[in-house]
Amino acid sequence: MATHHRACNLCEAMCGLRIETDGARVTSIRGDEDDPFSKGYLCPKATALKDLHEDPDRLKQPMRREGSQWKTIGWDEALDETATRLHDVQKRHGRNAVATYLGNPTTHNTGALLFGPSFLRALGTRSRFSATSVDQLPHMLAAHWMFGHQLLLPVPDVDRTDFFLVLGANPLASNGSLMTAPGMRHRLDALKQRGGTLVVIDPRRSETAVRADQHHFIRPGTDALLLLALLHEVLASPLKPHVKVDQLHGLDEVRALVKRFTPESVSGATGLAAETIRTLAQRFANAPSAVCYGRIGTSVQTFGTLCAWLITVLNVVTGNLDRPGGAMFPMPPFDPRWLPRPMSVGPGSYGRWRSRVRGLPEVGGELPVSVLAEELLTPGEGQLRALVTFAGNPVLSTPNGAQLDRALAGLDFMVSIDPYLNETTRHAHVILPPPSPLERVHFDVVFPMLAVRTVARHADALFDPGPTARHDWQILIGLGKRLDALRGAGVRASLTWSVMERLGPKRLLDLGLRLGARGGRGGLSLKKVAAHEHGLDLGALEPALHLRLKTKSGRIELYPRHLADDVARLEAAAPTEGLVLINRRHTRDCNSWLHNVPRLVSGADRCTLLMNPADASARSLEDGAPVTVRSRVGEVTVALQLSDELMAGVVSLPHGYGHAREGIRLQVAADHAGASVNDLSDDQRVDVVSGNAALSGVPVQVVAAASPSTRAPRS
Repeated sequence: MATHHRACNLCEAMCGLRIETDGARVTSIRGDEDDPFSKGYLCPKATALKDLHEDPDRLKQPMRREGSQWKTIGWDEALDETATRLHDVQKRHGRNAVATYLGNPTTHNTGALLFGPSFLRALGTRSRFSATSVDQLPHMLAAHWMFGHQLLLPVPDVDRTDFFLVLGANPLASNGSLMTAPGMRHRLDALKQRGGTLVVIDPRRSETAVRADQHHFIRPGTDALLLLALLHEVLASPLKPHVKVDQLHGLDEVRALVKRFTPESVSGATGLAAETIRTLAQRFANAPSAVCYGRIGTSVQTFGTLCAWLITVLNVVTGNLDRPGGAMFPMPPFDPRWLPRPMSVGPGSYGRWRSRVRGLPEVGGELPVSVLAEELLTPGEGQLRALVTFAGNPVLSTPNGAQLDRALAGLDFMVSIDPYLNETTRHAHVILPPPSPLERVHFDVVFPMLAVRTVARHADALFDPGPTARHDWQILIGLGKRLDALRGAGVRASLTWSVMERLGPKRLLDLGLRLGARGGRGGLSLKKVAAHEHGLDLGALEPALHLRLKTKSGRIELYPRHLADDVARLEAAAPTEGLVLINRRHTRDCNSWLHNVPRLVSGADRCTLLMNPADASARSLEDGAPVTVRSRVGEVTVALQLSDELMAGVVSLPHGYGHAREGIRLQVAADHAGASVNDLSDDQRVDVVSGNAALSGVPVQVVAAASPSTRAPRS
């Protein structure tokens, strides 16, 4: 028997784990009570690490598709074929004819994060896509314009705030998102025990809303109007003494902008009474400390970037940015924002190029994934011909998934770095499977940049994947090295890859930690971090913006031109008639990739359509009966679940289901297939500024279904 301590790398919470093994077998996974961050908290997902490791459906050797059959091949053959075919497509059609898609799991993978950028540079394509543009892109773009770096994302100091205003987020289910905070129930209990207030604004009375002091329904897509009205009230009074006006650029313009957005003027559109808005603004502004936090519900709508901007403006003008109890900037021990290449993440960019068909802007070197299918399907110069996917399942996770499903079938070549044959990778010509999470080194690179407390943890692999396995970073180096050789890149490129191969993740991590001492954490190394088996606690968040602000003016840009101009689009938006669809999540769900774990999908069916009883009565629909949900792009059939937790006019489906497609090897998931909400979401509905997918507020119709079976498109 052996005991191992590490952080869970299945979601953003980074919960500390105590894992017991007997030889090559995991015998138990529990929360680590000595972990300084999570303090023993554990959600149900963590036990899935054992199931993922032991999953009989997990691929362990490279696979080549030959017609409708799959054949196991060797690593050298797989890497040679992949590099040759990618090179051939680029030679015939140009570098940008090959697209890449990175899924959310890459952010939980140390090797992928450290070596992925080098592979992307070797591939040399502008056709880059990722889950970012169906998730947090509006926040990143607002940060780029306001603070000078796309990853300068202020995080709610939930452990010290007196007033926590939550818009479109359910941290009790997510344990925070762009706010890494394990054990949110305990943190919210502590907020109440110290006399603080929790207010939730959401079209659904979520798990978080149930525990709130106040919950107010809001019509999907109108959060920006509410925020403008809150700012109208706040800026009608003198600013607090601790607001550092000399650090702000554009305050007068913001004052002028919000004057016309009175609570009365937005009440009808939002569904909140004017007096409710006015009281909320006063309480937020007068609290000893307060923070406004908006997440998925504010991001994945047609005004997502406006919301991200206005949330930050509200925190700024009430004196709650960069101070305890407000929105603060974590200073992680390993900070890829300020490290040298190849480990660094750039400050971001906007509109350097645009998508070929619709003309949506590049943001941070990526195009919005909402345009991926049309770029694959539309013939002509610049058409995408090949695709590399890494730990992503865009058929289920991006808008109009059925259209993308059809588009992938016509590719000249597709390769997937993925351990599963899923709804997306079934279209690949080659699959390159990396080891399980327990077979690799783990150090959280991304989420300490979003954590409500500064911690560092490192863990070696629990198990040896064996001599025939290739880690993600080895796959990336192998492909990059071969691509450069095919292009005749020369000795220098070959030496660079060799050096990276010798360094590996651990030496790069150590280098990054040592360089991170310049950020004020001094004296860190991988050895020092690893010596703390339960994790190294580096303390509460501290004011840090003066060390990090990167705008040209040296001040917070409170009034970015692109965002101010978008207010006119907001004012001109017509209210949606009829029902609108929103997503929801459950603690046991993690997008589309844990549904093959029996213990996580057991119990009552979670893939149901939630509907307010009044809406059901108006349509003569009965609880538990099958209903067909239709949008502009498709339809699905699911069971109806009546609940007054949904405001009238809103229905909800969970995200990540839809496992009834042919050709997948996910037996448990197929037995709990559900319906994909993204067979209903519309690829033409986007936040115009960022191009982020507008998955929330999709107009739908709901009618009685002829049969209870779930419909899903088949290739």
